[in-house]
Amino acid sequence: MLILGLAACGDGSKGPVTTPPPDLGFEPQTSDGGGVSDDGGAESGGDGASDGGGDAQAAPDIPPLDPADYPGMDEHTDEGAVQAFRYYIAMSMWAHQTGDDSALPELEGPNCTGCAELNAAIGPLKEHGEYWSEFTVTDVGHRIHESDMHEVEIGYFFTISPHMRPNESFDDQIDVPEIQYISVGGMNWESGRWVVSGLDAEWGEDVHK
Repeated sequence: MLILGLAACGDGSKGPVTTPPPDLGFEPQTSDGGGVSDDGGAESGGDGASDGGGDAQAAPDIPPLDPADYPGMDEHTDEGAVQAFRYYIAMSMWAHQTGDDSALPELEGPNCTGCAELNAAIGPLKEHGEYWSEFTVTDVGHRIHESDMHEVEIGYFFTISPHMRPNESFDDQIDVPEIQYISVGGMNWESGRWVVSGLDAEWGEDVHK
């Protein structure tokens, strides 16, 4: 179980946190989420922002992410783990918009808890040929934590701007308001790279308070 103290996320410091998080079962924490059933979004690199908008129909023409925008993610350092986790989240969100999830298995550990939940919507989106529209992802902060289960845990706090996506039955489109996320990645250094070995996330309009 990841042990991030969610309220502490955002100052970029390192230290042990023993307060367990609230239920992070990928259920929306806000009543106006409008059919949010899974994580998602789109991101470029660097500061984590990608402008956009439009209909949630055919996959938007979004260029692939550039690993160079996540400097140091190939280094065996705490900051490298931060960048590698940001890149993983960004790749998952990009896959929700494009249907291209081919890179995700290479970024996950073989027994990553939570990874399947994060990416569960990608398969149905591909099957129906409908995706989430482009929107802006904004980094808010991160925190590095010691862990008994992983080499390091990364708390990553960000927001995504309003966008559109198909509803669960794929017979209509829904407007999704701005969503605020806190995600937690258990990171391990394996075969010369960081992999996500555990994942939790929570969202809601009051998640940062």
